[in-house]
Amino acid sequence: MSYKRLGEILTDAGVISQEQLSQALKLQKDTKKRLGTVLMEHGFITEADLIRTLHLQLGIDFVDLSRENLDRRMVELLPGSIAKKYKVIPLRLEGAGLVTAMEDPLDFMAVEAVRTAARRKVIPVLATREGIRRAYNLLYEAQGAQKAIEQMEVLEYGEDRGEEPGTREQGQKNQGPIVSLVDSILERAISERASDIHIEPGQKAVQVRIRVDGRLVKMMEIPKRLQQPVLARLKIMGDMDVVERRVPQDGRGVFRTEGREVDLRFSVLPAIFGENLVIRLLYRREEMLSREGIGLEGENERRFQRLLENNSGVILIAGPTGSGKSSTMYTMLGELQREELHLVLLEDPVEYKMEGITQVQINEKSGMSFSRALRSVLRQDPDIIGIGEIRDQETAEIAMRAAMTGHLVISTIHTEDAVSALDRLRNMGVESYLIAGALRGVLSQRLVRKLCPSCRRETKPEERQLDLAGIPKDTDWKFYKGEGCPVCLGSGFWGRTGVFEILIIDRRIRDCIAEECPRTALRQAVKASGFVPMMKSGGRLAREGVTSLEELCRVISIPDL
Repeated sequence: MSYKRLGEILTDAGVISQEQLSQALKLQKDTKKRLGTVLMEHGFITEADLIRTLHLQLGIDFVDLSRENLDRRMVELLPGSIAKKYKVIPLRLEGAGLVTAMEDPLDFMAVEAVRTAARRKVIPVLATREGIRRAYNLLYEAQGAQKAIEQMEVLEYGEDRGEEPGTREQGQKNQGPIVSLVDSILERAISERASDIHIEPGQKAVQVRIRVDGRLVKMMEIPKRLQQPVLARLKIMGDMDVVERRVPQDGRGVFRTEGREVDLRFSVLPAIFGENLVIRLLYRREEMLSREGIGLEGENERRFQRLLENNSGVILIAGPTGSGKSSTMYTMLGELQREELHLVLLEDPVEYKMEGITQVQINEKSGMSFSRALRSVLRQDPDIIGIGEIRDQETAEIAMRAAMTGHLVISTIHTEDAVSALDRLRNMGVESYLIAGALRGVLSQRLVRKLCPSCRRETKPEERQLDLAGIPKDTDWKFYKGEGCPVCLGSGFWGRTGVFEILIIDRRIRDCIAEECPRTALRQAVKASGFVPMMKSGGRLAREGVTSLEELCRVISIPDL
Protein backbone atom coordinates (compact mmCIF):
# COMPACT_ATOMS: atom_id res chain seq x y z
CA MET A 1 0.00 0.00 0.00
CA SER A 2 1.21 3.49 -0.81
CA TYR A 3 1.57 6.05 1.97
CA LYS A 4 0.80 8.94 -0.30
CA ARG A 5 -0.37 11.93 1.74
CA LEU A 6 -4.11 12.38 2.19
CA GLY A 7 -4.07 16.05 1.18
CA GLU A 8 -2.31 15.20 -2.08
CA ILE A 9 -4.84 12.48 -2.89
CA LEU A 10 -7.80 14.78 -2.27
CA THR A 11 -6.39 17.65 -4.32
CA ASP A 12 -5.40 15.33 -7.19
CA ALA A 13 -8.97 13.99 -7.22
CA GLY A 14 -10.39 17.53 -7.26
CA VAL A 15 -12.27 17.02 -3.99
CA ILE A 16 -10.63 20.03 -2.33
CA SER A 17 -8.69 23.01 -3.65
CA GLN A 18 -5.07 23.81 -2.87
CA GLU A 19 -6.29 26.83 -0.88
CA GLN A 20 -8.57 24.65 1.25
CA LEU A 21 -5.73 22.21 1.84
CA SER A 22 -3.39 25.00 2.96
CA GLN A 23 -6.04 26.33 5.33
CA ALA A 24 -6.71 22.84 6.73
CA LEU A 25 -2.99 22.16 7.24
CA LYS A 26 -2.68 25.39 9.22
CA LEU A 27 -5.67 24.43 11.38
CA GLN A 28 -4.21 20.95 11.83
CA LYS A 29 -0.97 22.44 13.13
CA ASP A 30 -2.89 24.49 15.70
CA THR A 31 -5.34 21.77 16.80
CA LYS A 32 -3.07 18.68 16.47
CA LYS A 33 -6.03 16.80 14.91
CA ARG A 34 -5.88 14.47 11.92
CA LEU A 35 -6.11 16.21 8.55
CA GLY A 36 -9.23 14.26 7.57
CA THR A 37 -10.95 15.28 10.81
CA VAL A 38 -10.08 18.96 10.25
CA LEU A 39 -11.37 18.86 6.68
CA MET A 40 -14.69 17.35 7.77
CA GLU A 41 -15.14 19.62 10.80
CA HIS A 42 -14.76 22.74 8.62
CA GLY A 43 -17.07 21.48 5.88
CA PHE A 44 -14.43 21.10 3.15
CA ILE A 45 -15.37 17.43 2.67
CA THR A 46 -17.91 14.94 4.00
CA GLU A 47 -17.06 11.53 5.37
CA ALA A 48 -18.64 10.04 2.25
CA ASP A 49 -16.29 12.18 0.09
CA LEU A 50 -13.29 10.87 2.00
CA ILE A 51 -14.32 7.22 1.79
CA ARG A 52 -15.22 7.44 -1.91
CA THR A 53 -11.93 9.16 -2.81
CA LEU A 54 -9.71 6.73 -0.91
CA HIS A 55 -11.60 3.80 -2.41
CA LEU A 56 -11.24 5.06 -5.97
CA GLN A 57 -7.68 6.39 -5.69
CA LEU A 58 -6.12 3.62 -3.62
CA GLY A 59 -8.48 0.72 -4.17
CA ILE A 60 -9.12 0.30 -0.44
CA ASP A 61 -12.37 -1.53 0.27
CA PHE A 62 -15.13 -0.07 2.45
CA VAL A 63 -16.84 -2.18 5.13
CA ASP A 64 -20.14 -1.54 6.82
CA LEU A 65 -19.24 -2.47 10.41
CA SER A 66 -22.88 -2.58 11.46
CA ARG A 67 -23.31 -5.60 9.17
CA GLU A 68 -20.01 -7.30 9.98
CA ASN A 69 -19.91 -10.38 12.18
CA LEU A 70 -17.39 -9.07 14.67
CA ASP A 71 -15.12 -11.83 15.96
CA ARG A 72 -14.52 -11.30 19.68
CA ARG A 73 -11.41 -13.46 19.47
CA MET A 74 -9.70 -10.70 17.49
CA VAL A 75 -9.39 -8.54 20.60
CA GLU A 76 -6.73 -10.97 21.82
CA LEU A 77 -4.55 -9.88 18.88
CA LEU A 78 -4.91 -6.13 19.40
CA PRO A 79 -5.02 -4.38 22.80
CA GLY A 80 -7.92 -2.04 23.44
CA SER A 81 -5.51 0.85 24.10
CA ILE A 82 -4.20 0.63 20.51
CA ALA A 83 -7.69 0.27 19.02
CA LYS A 84 -8.92 3.25 21.00
CA LYS A 85 -5.96 5.54 20.35
CA TYR A 86 -5.74 4.99 16.59
CA LYS A 87 -9.47 4.36 15.87
CA VAL A 88 -8.99 0.87 14.41
CA ILE A 89 -10.91 -2.42 14.66
CA PRO A 90 -9.38 -5.90 14.03
CA LEU A 91 -11.81 -7.85 11.84
CA ARG A 92 -10.31 -11.17 10.70
CA LEU A 93 -7.19 -13.02 9.67
CA GLU A 94 -6.35 -13.47 5.99
CA GLY A 95 -3.27 -15.61 5.66
CA ALA A 96 -0.45 -13.82 7.47
CA GLY A 97 -2.34 -10.52 7.50
CA LEU A 98 -4.84 -8.91 9.87
CA VAL A 99 -7.74 -7.17 8.14
CA THR A 100 -8.14 -3.94 10.07
CA ALA A 101 -10.94 -1.39 9.74
CA MET A 102 -9.52 2.13 9.85
CA GLU A 103 -10.87 5.65 9.66
CA ASP A 104 -7.61 6.80 8.07
CA PRO A 105 -5.65 4.00 6.37
CA LEU A 106 -2.99 6.55 5.39
CA ASP A 107 -2.05 7.06 9.04
CA PHE A 108 1.41 5.46 9.04
CA MET A 109 1.67 5.57 12.84
CA ALA A 110 -1.61 3.69 13.20
CA VAL A 111 -0.59 1.01 10.71
CA GLU A 112 2.78 0.53 12.43
CA ALA A 113 1.15 0.38 15.88
CA VAL A 114 -1.25 -2.36 14.75
CA ARG A 115 1.53 -4.29 12.97
CA THR A 116 3.80 -4.17 16.02
CA ALA A 117 1.06 -5.12 18.51
CA ALA A 118 -0.48 -7.91 16.41
CA ARG A 119 2.84 -9.06 14.87
CA ARG A 120 1.09 -9.41 11.56
CA LYS A 121 0.89 -7.60 8.26
CA VAL A 122 -1.89 -5.01 8.24
CA ILE A 123 -4.56 -5.22 5.53
CA PRO A 124 -6.46 -1.93 5.87
CA VAL A 125 -10.12 -1.43 4.96
CA LEU A 126 -12.17 1.76 5.25
CA ALA A 127 -14.93 2.29 7.82
CA THR A 128 -16.90 5.26 9.08
CA ARG A 129 -15.90 7.03 12.29
CA GLU A 130 -19.23 6.14 13.87
CA GLY A 131 -18.96 2.52 12.73
CA ILE A 132 -15.56 2.19 14.38
CA ARG A 133 -16.80 3.79 17.59
CA ARG A 134 -19.77 1.42 17.78
CA ALA A 135 -17.64 -1.61 16.98
CA TYR A 136 -15.14 -0.61 19.66
CA ASN A 137 -17.95 -0.44 22.21
CA LEU A 138 -19.19 -3.89 21.22
CA LEU A 139 -15.77 -5.55 21.16
CA TYR A 140 -13.77 -3.82 23.86
CA GLU A 141 -16.11 -1.90 26.20
CA ALA A 142 -18.63 -4.73 26.35
CA GLN A 143 -15.81 -7.23 26.81
CA GLY A 144 -14.39 -5.17 29.67
CA ALA A 145 -17.77 -5.15 31.40
CA GLN A 146 -18.19 -8.88 30.81
CA LYS A 147 -14.73 -9.65 32.21
CA ALA A 148 -15.51 -7.65 35.33
CA ILE A 149 -18.77 -9.57 35.75
CA GLU A 150 -16.98 -12.89 35.32
CA GLN A 151 -14.36 -11.90 37.88
CA MET A 152 -17.07 -10.97 40.35
CA GLU A 153 -18.88 -14.24 39.75
CA VAL A 154 -15.92 -16.28 41.02
CA LEU A 155 -15.43 -14.16 44.14
CA GLU A 156 -17.06 -15.25 47.35
CA TYR A 157 -19.23 -12.86 49.27
CA GLY A 158 -19.53 -15.12 52.31
CA GLU A 159 -20.33 -18.68 53.19
CA ASP A 160 -23.80 -18.24 51.77
CA ARG A 161 -23.59 -17.40 48.04
CA GLY A 162 -26.94 -15.65 48.25
CA GLU A 163 -25.63 -13.08 50.72
CA GLU A 164 -25.84 -9.51 49.42
CA PRO A 165 -22.72 -7.41 50.04
CA GLY A 166 -23.99 -3.91 50.58
CA THR A 167 -21.69 -2.24 53.06
CA ARG A 168 -18.60 -0.28 52.25
CA GLU A 169 -16.43 -2.84 54.07
CA GLN A 170 -17.88 -5.78 52.19
CA GLY A 171 -17.48 -4.02 48.87
CA GLN A 172 -13.87 -3.04 49.37
CA LYS A 173 -12.40 -6.51 48.85
CA ASN A 174 -14.12 -6.78 45.47
CA GLN A 175 -13.39 -3.19 44.51
CA GLY A 176 -11.22 -3.92 41.47
CA PRO A 177 -13.73 -5.78 39.27
CA ILE A 178 -16.62 -3.54 40.35
CA VAL A 179 -14.65 -0.38 39.54
CA SER A 180 -13.87 -1.84 36.11
CA LEU A 181 -17.51 -2.71 35.52
CA VAL A 182 -18.81 0.71 36.55
CA ASP A 183 -16.10 2.50 34.57
CA SER A 184 -17.01 0.43 31.49
CA ILE A 185 -20.67 1.43 31.83
CA LEU A 186 -19.79 5.12 32.16
CA GLU A 187 -17.24 5.09 29.32
CA ARG A 188 -19.59 3.36 26.93
CA ALA A 189 -22.47 5.71 27.80
CA ILE A 190 -20.24 8.75 27.22
CA SER A 191 -18.98 7.41 23.90
CA GLU A 192 -22.62 6.88 22.83
CA ARG A 193 -23.38 10.56 23.64
CA ALA A 194 -25.89 9.49 26.29
CA SER A 195 -27.57 12.12 28.45
CA ASP A 196 -28.68 9.69 31.18
CA ILE A 197 -27.87 6.21 32.49
CA HIS A 198 -30.64 4.16 34.13
CA ILE A 199 -29.68 1.35 36.54
CA GLU A 200 -32.98 -0.53 36.98
CA PRO A 201 -33.13 -3.57 39.30
CA GLY A 202 -35.57 -6.27 38.28
CA GLN A 203 -36.61 -9.52 39.91
CA LYS A 204 -33.91 -11.61 38.21
CA ALA A 205 -31.37 -9.10 36.79
CA VAL A 206 -30.39 -5.44 36.70
CA GLN A 207 -31.08 -3.67 33.45
CA VAL A 208 -28.82 -0.85 32.28
CA ARG A 209 -30.33 1.57 29.78
CA ILE A 210 -29.01 4.81 28.32
CA ARG A 211 -30.88 7.78 26.87
CA VAL A 212 -29.49 8.83 23.49
CA ASP A 213 -31.11 11.68 21.55
CA GLY A 214 -34.07 11.55 23.92
CA ARG A 215 -34.75 7.80 23.51
CA LEU A 216 -33.93 5.04 26.00
CA VAL A 217 -32.02 2.04 24.61
CA LYS A 218 -30.87 -1.08 26.41
CA MET A 219 -27.12 -1.32 26.92
CA MET A 220 -26.61 -4.44 29.04
CA GLU A 221 -27.81 -6.62 31.91
CA ILE A 222 -25.99 -7.15 35.19
CA PRO A 223 -26.53 -10.34 37.24
CA LYS A 224 -28.81 -9.79 40.22
CA ARG A 225 -26.17 -10.78 42.77
CA LEU A 226 -23.95 -7.92 41.59
CA GLN A 227 -26.68 -5.35 42.16
CA GLN A 228 -25.52 -4.13 45.56
CA PRO A 229 -21.79 -3.90 44.77
CA VAL A 230 -22.54 -1.85 41.65
CA LEU A 231 -24.94 0.46 43.49
CA ALA A 232 -22.46 0.81 46.36
CA ARG A 233 -19.70 1.86 43.96
CA LEU A 234 -21.94 4.43 42.28
CA LYS A 235 -23.06 5.78 45.66
CA ILE A 236 -19.44 6.25 46.66
CA MET A 237 -18.80 8.13 43.40
CA GLY A 238 -21.79 10.36 44.16
CA ASP A 239 -20.73 10.91 47.79
CA MET A 240 -23.91 9.32 49.11
CA ASP A 241 -24.66 7.07 52.08
CA VAL A 242 -23.76 3.55 50.95
CA VAL A 243 -25.67 1.77 53.71
CA GLU A 244 -28.93 3.75 53.44
CA ARG A 245 -31.43 1.98 51.16
CA ARG A 246 -34.77 3.18 52.51
CA VAL A 247 -34.96 6.83 51.41
CA PRO A 248 -34.20 8.70 48.15
CA GLN A 249 -30.73 10.21 47.80
CA ASP A 250 -29.06 12.69 45.48
CA GLY A 251 -25.39 13.05 44.74
CA ARG A 252 -22.85 14.47 42.37
CA GLY A 253 -19.42 13.59 41.08
CA VAL A 254 -16.96 13.83 38.21
CA PHE A 255 -15.80 11.10 35.83
CA ARG A 256 -12.60 11.49 33.83
CA THR A 257 -12.05 9.64 30.56
CA GLU A 258 -9.92 10.25 27.47
CA GLY A 259 -8.61 13.52 28.83
CA ARG A 260 -12.06 15.02 29.43
CA GLU A 261 -14.25 15.52 32.48
CA VAL A 262 -17.94 14.73 32.62
CA ASP A 263 -20.05 15.95 35.54
CA LEU A 264 -22.37 13.33 37.04
CA ARG A 265 -25.66 13.91 38.87
CA PHE A 266 -27.01 10.90 40.79
CA SER A 267 -30.58 10.21 41.87
CA VAL A 268 -31.43 7.10 43.93
CA LEU A 269 -35.03 5.98 44.46
CA PRO A 270 -35.98 2.87 46.51
CA ALA A 271 -38.17 0.43 44.54
CA ILE A 272 -39.60 -3.05 45.13
CA PHE A 273 -36.60 -4.90 43.65
CA GLY A 274 -33.97 -2.57 45.01
CA GLU A 275 -32.82 0.99 44.48
CA ASN A 276 -33.35 2.54 41.06
CA LEU A 277 -30.44 4.83 40.15
CA VAL A 278 -30.36 7.43 37.36
CA ILE A 279 -27.18 9.27 36.40
CA ARG A 280 -27.38 12.52 34.45
CA LEU A 281 -24.27 13.13 32.29
CA LEU A 282 -23.32 16.79 31.89
CA TYR A 283 -20.72 17.41 29.21
CA ARG A 284 -18.43 20.41 29.47
CA ARG A 285 -18.72 21.57 25.86
CA GLU A 286 -18.65 25.26 25.04
CA GLU A 287 -20.40 24.83 21.69
CA MET A 288 -23.50 23.54 23.51
CA LEU A 289 -23.88 26.89 25.26
CA SER A 290 -24.05 29.11 22.18
CA ARG A 291 -26.87 30.31 19.94
CA GLU A 292 -25.79 27.97 17.20
CA GLY A 293 -25.26 25.12 19.66
CA ILE A 294 -28.81 25.28 21.02
CA GLY A 295 -30.31 25.72 17.53
CA LEU A 296 -31.27 29.42 17.40
CA GLU A 297 -31.35 31.03 13.97
CA GLY A 298 -33.45 33.25 11.69
CA GLU A 299 -36.38 35.14 13.21
CA ASN A 300 -36.04 33.33 16.53
CA GLU A 301 -32.45 34.49 16.88
CA ARG A 302 -33.53 38.09 16.23
CA ARG A 303 -36.24 37.79 18.90
CA PHE A 304 -33.69 36.21 21.24
CA GLN A 305 -31.46 39.24 20.74
CA ARG A 306 -34.40 41.56 21.55
CA LEU A 307 -34.84 39.77 24.86
CA LEU A 308 -31.18 40.22 25.70
CA GLU A 309 -31.38 43.96 25.07
CA ASN A 310 -33.56 44.40 28.17
CA ASN A 311 -31.68 45.77 31.17
CA SER A 312 -34.51 44.95 33.60
CA GLY A 313 -37.58 42.74 33.79
CA VAL A 314 -38.23 39.01 33.83
CA ILE A 315 -37.41 36.63 30.98
CA LEU A 316 -38.86 33.13 31.28
CA ILE A 317 -37.67 29.97 29.52
CA ALA A 318 -40.54 27.46 29.34
CA GLY A 319 -40.79 23.78 28.52
CA PRO A 320 -41.11 20.31 30.04
CA THR A 321 -38.29 18.41 31.74
CA GLY A 322 -35.46 17.55 29.36
CA SER A 323 -36.29 20.20 26.76
CA GLY A 324 -32.97 22.07 27.05
CA LYS A 325 -34.13 24.99 29.23
CA SER A 326 -30.96 25.04 31.35
CA SER A 327 -28.70 25.18 28.29
CA THR A 328 -30.67 28.14 26.95
CA MET A 329 -30.46 29.94 30.29
CA TYR A 330 -26.71 29.38 30.45
CA THR A 331 -26.43 30.68 26.89
CA MET A 332 -28.30 33.85 27.84
CA LEU A 333 -26.20 34.46 30.94
CA GLY A 334 -22.99 33.77 29.03
CA GLU A 335 -23.86 36.42 26.44
CA LEU A 336 -24.87 38.94 29.09
CA GLN A 337 -21.73 38.42 31.16
CA ARG A 338 -19.46 41.49 31.25
CA GLU A 339 -16.78 42.68 33.62
CA GLU A 340 -18.87 45.64 34.83
CA LEU A 341 -21.89 43.47 35.72
CA HIS A 342 -22.55 41.27 38.77
CA LEU A 343 -24.35 38.05 37.77
CA VAL A 344 -25.76 35.63 40.35
CA LEU A 345 -27.28 32.25 39.48
CA LEU A 346 -29.39 30.16 41.88
CA GLU A 347 -29.54 26.47 40.88
CA ASP A 348 -30.69 23.08 42.10
CA PRO A 349 -28.36 21.47 41.21
CA VAL A 350 -25.49 23.49 39.70
CA GLU A 351 -25.09 21.89 36.26
CA TYR A 352 -22.29 23.84 34.56
CA LYS A 353 -19.57 25.89 36.23
CA MET A 354 -19.27 29.33 34.64
CA GLU A 355 -16.40 31.71 35.24
CA GLY A 356 -17.37 35.22 36.30
CA ILE A 357 -20.81 34.21 37.63
CA THR A 358 -21.63 33.70 41.30
CA GLN A 359 -23.37 30.30 41.39
CA VAL A 360 -25.39 29.37 44.46
CA GLN A 361 -26.43 25.78 45.24
CA ILE A 362 -30.02 25.51 46.50
CA ASN A 363 -30.49 23.05 49.37
CA GLU A 364 -34.11 22.67 50.47
CA LYS A 365 -33.19 20.25 53.29
CA SER A 366 -31.04 22.85 55.01
CA GLY A 367 -33.64 25.57 54.48
CA MET A 368 -31.86 27.16 51.52
CA SER A 369 -34.86 27.48 49.21
CA PHE A 370 -35.08 29.54 46.02
CA SER A 371 -37.16 32.20 47.77
CA ARG A 372 -34.82 32.49 50.76
CA ALA A 373 -31.71 32.54 48.56
CA LEU A 374 -33.30 35.14 46.30
CA ARG A 375 -33.95 37.48 49.24
CA SER A 376 -30.29 37.20 50.24
CA VAL A 377 -29.08 37.73 46.67
CA LEU A 378 -30.96 41.02 46.45
CA ARG A 379 -28.69 42.30 49.24
CA GLN A 380 -25.60 41.31 47.20
CA ASP A 381 -25.94 44.21 44.72
CA PRO A 382 -26.66 42.03 41.65
CA ASP A 383 -27.30 43.37 38.15
CA ILE A 384 -28.60 40.14 36.65
CA ILE A 385 -30.17 37.25 38.55
CA GLY A 386 -30.63 33.73 37.21
CA ILE A 387 -33.10 31.39 38.91
CA GLY A 388 -32.91 27.71 38.07
CA GLU A 389 -36.69 27.30 38.27
CA ILE A 390 -39.70 29.26 39.50
CA ARG A 391 -41.65 26.68 41.49
CA ASP A 392 -43.92 28.63 43.80
CA GLN A 393 -45.75 31.89 44.35
CA GLU A 394 -43.19 33.30 46.79
CA THR A 395 -40.24 32.86 44.41
CA ALA A 396 -42.27 34.22 41.49
CA GLU A 397 -43.36 37.35 43.35
CA ILE A 398 -39.88 38.12 44.67
CA ALA A 399 -38.52 37.73 41.12
CA MET A 400 -41.19 40.05 39.70
CA ARG A 401 -40.60 42.71 42.36
CA ALA A 402 -36.84 42.47 41.87
CA ALA A 403 -37.34 43.03 38.14
CA MET A 404 -39.49 46.10 38.79
CA THR A 405 -36.69 47.62 40.90
CA GLY A 406 -34.22 47.54 38.03
CA HIS A 407 -32.85 43.98 37.97
CA LEU A 408 -32.86 41.63 35.00
CA VAL A 409 -34.15 38.22 36.08
CA ILE A 410 -33.87 35.08 33.93
CA SER A 411 -35.57 31.87 35.01
CA THR A 412 -37.12 28.63 33.77
CA ILE A 413 -40.69 27.47 34.28
CA HIS A 414 -42.48 24.22 33.47
CA THR A 415 -45.29 24.93 30.98
CA GLU A 416 -46.58 23.52 27.68
CA ASP A 417 -45.96 26.65 25.59
CA ALA A 418 -45.10 30.35 25.83
CA VAL A 419 -48.66 31.61 26.40
CA SER A 420 -49.30 28.98 29.07
CA ALA A 421 -46.50 30.52 31.13
CA LEU A 422 -48.79 33.48 31.78
CA ASP A 423 -51.53 31.14 33.02
CA ARG A 424 -49.03 29.30 35.22
CA LEU A 425 -47.97 32.52 36.95
CA ARG A 426 -51.60 33.46 37.55
CA ASN A 427 -52.35 29.99 38.93
CA MET A 428 -49.43 30.36 41.33
CA GLY A 429 -51.22 33.40 42.73
CA VAL A 430 -49.03 36.13 41.25
CA GLU A 431 -50.97 39.36 40.83
CA SER A 432 -51.71 40.36 37.24
CA TYR A 433 -50.24 43.83 37.69
CA LEU A 434 -46.89 42.27 38.71
CA ILE A 435 -46.85 39.99 35.65
CA ALA A 436 -47.76 42.86 33.32
CA GLY A 437 -45.20 45.21 34.85
CA ALA A 438 -42.25 42.84 35.10
CA LEU A 439 -42.49 40.21 32.34
CA ARG A 440 -40.51 41.04 29.16
CA GLY A 441 -40.79 37.81 27.23
CA VAL A 442 -41.19 34.04 27.26
CA LEU A 443 -39.06 31.61 25.28
CA SER A 444 -40.60 28.15 24.94
CA GLN A 445 -38.68 25.22 23.46
CA ARG A 446 -38.47 21.52 22.66
CA LEU A 447 -35.68 19.24 21.48
CA VAL A 448 -36.14 17.30 18.25
CA ARG A 449 -33.84 14.71 16.75
CA LYS A 450 -31.85 15.77 13.69
CA LEU A 451 -31.84 13.65 10.57
CA CYS A 452 -28.66 11.73 9.89
CA PRO A 453 -26.90 13.59 7.04
CA SER A 454 -25.52 10.31 5.67
CA CYS A 455 -28.89 8.67 4.98
CA ARG A 456 -31.28 11.62 4.68
CA ARG A 457 -33.59 11.17 1.68
CA GLU A 458 -36.50 13.10 0.22
CA THR A 459 -39.91 11.69 1.13
CA LYS A 460 -43.60 12.41 0.68
CA PRO A 461 -45.24 13.19 4.03
CA GLU A 462 -48.60 11.88 5.15
CA GLU A 463 -51.58 14.23 4.93
CA ARG A 464 -52.16 13.75 8.65
CA GLN A 465 -48.67 15.07 9.40
CA LEU A 466 -49.22 18.10 7.16
CA ASP A 467 -52.49 18.83 8.96
CA LEU A 468 -50.84 18.62 12.39
CA ALA A 469 -48.07 20.95 11.27
CA GLY A 470 -50.52 23.39 9.71
CA ILE A 471 -48.93 23.01 6.26
CA PRO A 472 -51.19 23.13 3.14
CA LYS A 473 -51.56 19.80 1.37
CA ASP A 474 -50.70 21.38 -2.01
CA THR A 475 -47.39 22.79 -0.77
CA ASP A 476 -44.37 22.46 -3.04
CA TRP A 477 -42.03 22.11 -0.05
CA LYS A 478 -39.67 19.17 0.02
CA PHE A 479 -39.53 16.97 3.11
CA TYR A 480 -37.00 14.39 4.25
CA LYS A 481 -36.60 11.26 6.35
CA GLY A 482 -33.68 9.18 7.58
CA GLU A 483 -33.51 5.73 6.04
CA GLY A 484 -31.01 4.37 8.54
CA CYS A 485 -27.34 3.65 7.88
CA PRO A 486 -24.13 2.52 9.64
CA VAL A 487 -23.42 6.05 10.84
CA CYS A 488 -26.69 6.36 12.81
CA LEU A 489 -26.94 2.60 13.43
CA GLY A 490 -30.19 2.36 11.55
CA SER A 491 -32.09 5.01 13.53
CA GLY A 492 -32.10 7.67 10.80
CA PHE A 493 -31.21 10.37 13.35
CA TRP A 494 -28.03 11.87 14.75
CA GLY A 495 -28.04 14.47 17.51
CA ARG A 496 -30.74 16.94 18.60
CA THR A 497 -31.55 20.60 18.12
CA GLY A 498 -33.93 23.08 19.68
CA VAL A 499 -37.26 24.26 18.27
CA PHE A 500 -38.41 27.57 19.70
CA GLU A 501 -41.23 30.03 20.00
CA ILE A 502 -40.46 33.44 21.50
CA LEU A 503 -43.17 35.70 22.88
CA ILE A 504 -42.21 39.37 23.24
CA ILE A 505 -44.51 41.16 25.68
CA ASP A 506 -45.64 44.31 23.84
CA ARG A 507 -48.03 47.03 25.07
CA ARG A 508 -51.19 45.28 23.80
CA ILE A 509 -50.28 41.98 25.47
CA ARG A 510 -49.31 43.82 28.66
CA ASP A 511 -52.68 45.56 28.76
CA CYS A 512 -54.47 42.22 28.30
CA ILE A 513 -52.54 40.73 31.21
CA ALA A 514 -53.17 43.72 33.49
CA GLU A 515 -56.88 43.82 32.68
CA GLU A 516 -57.17 40.03 33.08
CA CYS A 517 -58.76 39.67 29.64
CA PRO A 518 -60.23 36.31 28.61
CA ARG A 519 -57.82 33.79 27.14
CA THR A 520 -59.24 34.31 23.63
CA ALA A 521 -58.49 38.04 23.74
CA LEU A 522 -54.98 37.36 25.04
CA ARG A 523 -54.26 34.90 22.27
CA GLN A 524 -55.52 37.39 19.68
CA ALA A 525 -53.12 39.98 21.07
CA VAL A 526 -50.30 37.43 20.96
CA LYS A 527 -51.12 36.56 17.35
CA ALA A 528 -51.20 40.24 16.38
CA SER A 529 -47.70 40.73 17.85
CA GLY A 530 -46.14 38.62 15.08
CA PHE A 531 -45.66 35.62 17.34
CA VAL A 532 -44.52 32.50 15.46
CA PRO A 533 -45.79 29.24 17.04
CA MET A 534 -43.29 26.47 17.68
CA MET A 535 -44.78 24.12 15.12
CA LYS A 536 -44.37 26.72 12.39
CA SER A 537 -40.71 27.17 13.34
CA GLY A 538 -40.36 23.39 13.30
CA GLY A 539 -41.95 23.26 9.84
CA ARG A 540 -39.04 25.32 8.52
CA LEU A 541 -36.59 22.81 10.02
CA ALA A 542 -38.46 19.98 8.32
CA ARG A 543 -38.39 21.83 5.01
CA GLU A 544 -34.63 22.38 5.30
CA GLY A 545 -34.03 18.71 6.05
CA VAL A 546 -32.82 19.28 9.61
CA THR A 547 -35.52 17.00 11.03
CA SER A 548 -38.52 15.05 9.81
CA LEU A 549 -42.17 16.03 9.88
CA GLU A 550 -42.92 12.83 11.78
CA GLU A 551 -40.44 13.80 14.52
CA LEU A 552 -42.01 17.25 14.83
CA CYS A 553 -45.48 15.79 15.25
CA ARG A 554 -44.15 13.40 17.90
CA VAL A 555 -42.48 16.09 20.02
CA ILE A 556 -44.51 19.29 19.54
CA SER A 557 -48.09 19.84 20.58
CA ILE A 558 -50.70 20.89 18.04
CA PRO A 559 -50.67 24.69 17.80
CA ASP A 560 -53.82 26.60 18.66
CA LEU A 561 -52.75 30.00 17.35
